[in-house]
Amino acid sequence: MRRRLDGHRHELAVAADRLYPGTPRAGSTRLLVRDGWIPVTPLDLREVRLGWVEDAPAPAVTGREPEAAALLPEGAVAYPDALGALARPRLFEDRTCYRLLEVAWPELTFTRARYFDGVSVGEAAAHEFAAHEFAGHESVGHESVGHESAGYGGGPPPFRALVGDPTDLRRRPALCAISTLTLRHDRRAGETSFVLHWRDPSRVAHGGGLFQVMPVGVFQPAHESAGAERTDLDLWTCMVREYAEEFLGRGEEYGDGFDYESWPLYRLLTGAREDGRARSLVLGVGVDPLTFATDVLTVTVLEAETFDAVFGEVAASNSEGQVVGRVPFDAETVRRYVRDEPMQAAGAAVLDLAWRHREALL
Repeated sequence: MRRRLDGHRHELAVAADRLYPGTPRAGSTRLLVRDGWIPVTPLDLREVRLGWVEDAPAPAVTGREPEAAALLPEGAVAYPDALGALARPRLFEDRTCYRLLEVAWPELTFTRARYFDGVSVGEAAAHEFAAHEFAGHESVGHESVGHESAGYGGGPPPFRALVGDPTDLRRRPALCAISTLTLRHDRRAGETSFVLHWRDPSRVAHGGGLFQVMPVGVFQPAHESAGAERTDLDLWTCMVREYAEEFLGRGEEYGDGFDYESWPLYRLLTGAREDGRARSLVLGVGVDPLTFATDVLTVTVLEAETFDAVFGEVAASNSEGQVVGRVPFDAETVRRYVRDEPMQAAGAAVLDLAWRHREALL
């Protein structure tokens, strides 16, 4: 069933989207939002403040309820146990992460969590939904996805029903990722392009088989230490680490007390941002209807000379999948990826919103 989920994430997301008819969406996409989660105009990343709650109440749903246990093989306490034993992705570590509690622009409020907290709820709910959608199908690869085959009357299956409103950030462990659309803006040629990522389901626990903007990464400290937890509660430092890993192939080991100010890539990108050769803006926050993945939507616009100097020719692949480079940022291409291609909901949303705000961005 996990293979079926990974092979049909796009169709399943379309079907799951129908379960939330009264929830607002980001632009014309499936990304679920609440009123106020999408700013009227983009916010400069430097305007965003991050708050911290040291002792936040535990989420009401954790993935250890009887409704979730019904999904698991014997001996598994929660979904990560089964995933690790039977279909372990290459990148699968239970690291410290930042859990989003509240969106009140220009402030986001966080507390601590672990990566498997999110997997225990989001991926379990996606697995359950796939199992119900494919009920009665025998052969993998020839199924159709739709509520006619679900066998539960079109409503959510038990564990998903227990989670309830996906945009209720305090009811579940809403681990947050940062999805960044990177625009290479060539003023002299009058052209703008972007980079896409196809996420390999054998390498990643979330979003396998889908296109996504690049870079994207779970918002988490660089190191398992109290010092890193405090220092790395910063969207920009996390984004730069993801640029290093996804664009330049750097590993994820940074060490305790990592010094960003002496890191050449951080200095290059921060300097470009300070003198106007790069701009990073926030377009909103949203939730994936299939997996409940919660993303801060950002866009970084780099002048062509700066992009080329920092990244050169972007590699065709990285540790999480295949890379599609120099995709034209124009109406036809944006419409195709937003509406027709198997695109992760957050990626479609940031593309859609960036196109709507293209005059302000460029």
